[in-house]
Amino acid sequence: MFHVIPSHQNRPSDDPIFALNREAMTRRGRGEAIVNATVGSLLDDNGKLAILPTATRIISEIPAEEWAAYAPIAGSPDFLAAVIDDLFRSEPTLKECALATATPGGSGALRHAIANYLEPGQSLLTTSYFWGPYQTLCDEADRKLATFSMFDAEGGLDVAALDKALGSMLAEQKRALIFINDPCHNPTGYSMRADEWRRVVDVLLKHGSTGPVTLLVDTAYFAYAPGDPRAFLAELRPLLGKVGLLFAWSASKTFTHYGLRVGALVACVPDATERKMTEAALSYSSRGTWSNCTRGAMRAVTRLLAEKDLEAACNKERDAMKDLLTARVAEWNRLAPGAGLKYPRYEGGFFVTVFTDDAHERAVRMKEKGVFVVPAKGALRVALCSVAARDVAKLVESFSA
Repeated sequence: MFHVIPSHQNRPSDDPIFALNREAMTRRGRGEAIVNATVGSLLDDNGKLAILPTATRIISEIPAEEWAAYAPIAGSPDFLAAVIDDLFRSEPTLKECALATATPGGSGALRHAIANYLEPGQSLLTTSYFWGPYQTLCDEADRKLATFSMFDAEGGLDVAALDKALGSMLAEQKRALIFINDPCHNPTGYSMRADEWRRVVDVLLKHGSTGPVTLLVDTAYFAYAPGDPRAFLAELRPLLGKVGLLFAWSASKTFTHYGLRVGALVACVPDATERKMTEAALSYSSRGTWSNCTRGAMRAVTRLLAEKDLEAACNKERDAMKDLLTARVAEWNRLAPGAGLKYPRYEGGFFVTVFTDDAHERAVRMKEKGVFVVPAKGALRVALCSVAARDVAKLVESFSA
């Protein structure tokens, strides 16, 4: 007799990415020359976590009382204001109707969106290549996950596929929640351009009168985007009041403290009645899951966002890390096409995806050569964020194994 409920009895005991990383680290510990392209954290060229010194210092300066005390259920007000300002500093139209709820990292924000914008049994819609825990979050919330083909024949976002999938979903379940991870999509590395965002907005507006349609933009990696990471926000203005608009914000990558677990779900809600209802629903969900987030962690991130000298110091330190990552991206783009690798447009970000019909078999062969990547359906995810530029050549070469 098993006491765990039947629907939970056959769940995997470990995240496959963490399992692969553990295997790679074990082999490296035995003295093997390993290229570990599984870790979703930015590492320096010596394989150590790249950490913002200013963030480390400020976290250490937070008084013990701040760490020990409870935080408000929805999050510390100054933290929520700082997150909204960080996200919408160039978009006052979105900022003036924004509200936020603190979450344990971006994952918590995604969890709240799934639980509050879909009924049990309904499906989340996202791209055909997606961050694996989207499925886990849906499973845990008794929701399902559906996808639309991410890329068209020209290699751009397949907006026509989104249009078709969204129409079918609304016909079936009368509401829709769409996750789009941009810029620096995980796992493909793809960043949408302005014209793609405009076409996505047109599709959402087309279907928005059929039933409640909500877009969540997962901005986990936006601080590492090429160019202006907030430029796409201007394209979203037409959605206000017509399509739900959410953002999953995370401090994990932005401030290189992944274990601090600081994030927020941000919603842009122009209508006052709906705004009050949304705030209450999200706060209630917080109380019913993690209760509240870590007060000291929010205090540290608030200082890093709101104090101009600290913000400037973090930006300078992060720019140096972006240069490190950009060198790896450039080396990849120099070598990968010549090796016949097929992958999306890749201009920056932690990951890139190589398309292949034999992903799992190829990943096994690559492991035999000491190169670890993450297999998925029809593709291999490569965490270039954890690979030194000097090892990119070996990484590319291993794909021909």
